[in-house]
Amino acid sequence: MTAEASTTIAADAGYSQDEGIMTRFRLYAPLALVAAISPAYAADVTPAPVEEVAPSGQGWRFQATIYGWAAGVSGDTGVLGLPPKSVDITFLDALQDLEGALMGSFGAEYGDWLFLTDLMWTKVGSNESVGQNGGSLDFVQKQLTASALVGYRLPLDIPNLALSATAGFRYQHLDVELDFDAADPKLSFDVDRSKSWIDPTVGFSLRYNINDRWFINALGDVGGFDVGSNLTAQGFAAVGYNWTKTISTSLGYRVIYTDYEKDGFVYDMTQQGVFAGLGIHF
Repeated sequence: MTAEASTTIAADAGYSQDEGIMTRFRLYAPLALVAAISPAYAADVTPAPVEEVAPSGQGWRFQATIYGWAAGVSGDTGVLGLPPKSVDITFLDALQDLEGALMGSFGAEYGDWLFLTDLMWTKVGSNESVGQNGGSLDFVQKQLTASALVGYRLPLDIPNLALSATAGFRYQHLDVELDFDAADPKLSFDVDRSKSWIDPTVGFSLRYNINDRWFINALGDVGGFDVGSNLTAQGFAAVGYNWTKTISTSLGYRVIYTDYEKDGFVYDMTQQGVFAGLGIHF
């Protein structure tokens, strides 16, 4: 069934597909990165130290991180060639329709080299009554984001400071499903749209040991360059505390911006908010 036919059928059932799709999409399309308490990329951006920054030549060090990101979203989004709609959603609004999240990050250091990977999957959905004849609209959105980068420590020779230049990528996949069940089966329809893109990124990673317990982590990158999105950027900073040589916690603020527009799909969004992280070092 074409999008035009679906629009006509939905209108006959007392439901505008234009309004329905855009209302649900503008509420949920940007929510995939807004999991409440979940592992994700760069909460403690590099393995948080328990002593001074290790000199070059030291063996492998690893860190697995879990964290919660209380993020809100704002910007413009649109699908099916419809005009973009403005979005301004708080973290609490996003949390109401979160159905699941599966995320994890892993970092490693070897000498002057830094490696970071992340895999993040989220699902949001809702079910609403539509029209006066007992129709219902089911909405489901799933998003997969995979990230990786490689960094190399710059020779600054500043005590307790490690600053690395980085290069990597971010891959994003969005899948949106709309299922309209009308009282008259002839008026029912299904709509399934997906979009994927990959962005190269360049940036920096910073770690500074205030002392043997307290540390500061920061990361920034920019990418897209019209390879995938027009522009994407990320930045965050956190203050952390080493409880033991294997466990640390951190508290900070994170922002991710993406400007993607192709084939009638618009995703010009900013996610930002406070996060709290737990790092396991080995």
